[in-house]
Amino acid sequence: MEKLISIKQGPIAIEGMLKIPSQATGLVLFAHGSGSSRFSPRNNFVANILNENGLATLLIDLLSHQEDEVYQTRFDIDLLAERLNSVVEWLQKHADTKDLAIGLFGASTGAAATLQVAAARGADIKAVVSRGGRPDLAMPYLDQVVAPTLLIVGGNDFEVIKLNKAAYDRLVCTKKIEIVPHATHLFEEPGCLDAAAALANNWFKTYFTLVA
Repeated sequence: MEKLISIKQGPIAIEGMLKIPSQATGLVLFAHGSGSSRFSPRNNFVANILNENGLATLLIDLLSHQEDEVYQTRFDIDLLAERLNSVVEWLQKHADTKDLAIGLFGASTGAAATLQVAAARGADIKAVVSRGGRPDLAMPYLDQVVAPTLLIVGGNDFEVIKLNKAAYDRLVCTKKIEIVPHATHLFEEPGCLDAAAALANNWFKTYFTLVA
C-alpha cells in the first residue's frame, strides 16, 4: 500500500508518503534535515531499501515551504520535535499503522528531533537511527532516550564525527556508532549510501524483532 497522507498540526498540514509492504514488521518514520524534504533522494533511497526488507516507511515534511526558507525555523528543534511527535500520535491511532512497531530515522537536524521525541515517548519508540545527523542539538535529552540508537557518520565528515561522539557519550541506552569509510556528509560517494541503508535496515529489523 502506498498513499499520500495529510496530518493537521496547528496552522499547517504535515504531508507525507506512507508505504506499507504486505506483512510489514514495523514502520520507520523519517525526519529530514534542514533544507530537505520528503522528496530527498537519499532518504527515499534508504526508505526503498527498508520497504524491500518488509518495513513500512513514512517520509514527511515537518516544515512548510515558507518555514523552510527561514534559517532560524530550520534549526528550531523544539518545533520539529513537536510536529514529529504529532505524527507518532497519528501513527498510533491510524488503522493501517497502529499495530506496527515504530522506529525513527533522522538526518541532519532531523536526527535531533527524533532523539527528543524518543526521549519524551520512551517505550513507544523501538529504535532510532541517525544518518549524518546532529544528535548534539538534542544534548539535554539524550540521557532520557531508552530506544536502541544507532549513529551513522561519514568517515570524511570530520566535524560531525566529533559532534556524534560527544552525543554518543551522553546516551545511556543500547547504542552504537558506525563510521562509513570515505563518506562525506551527504554519503554521495559510491557505495556509501548503500552501506548506510544496510546498517539502518539491520538495526531496525533487529530491534523490531525483539518487540514482535
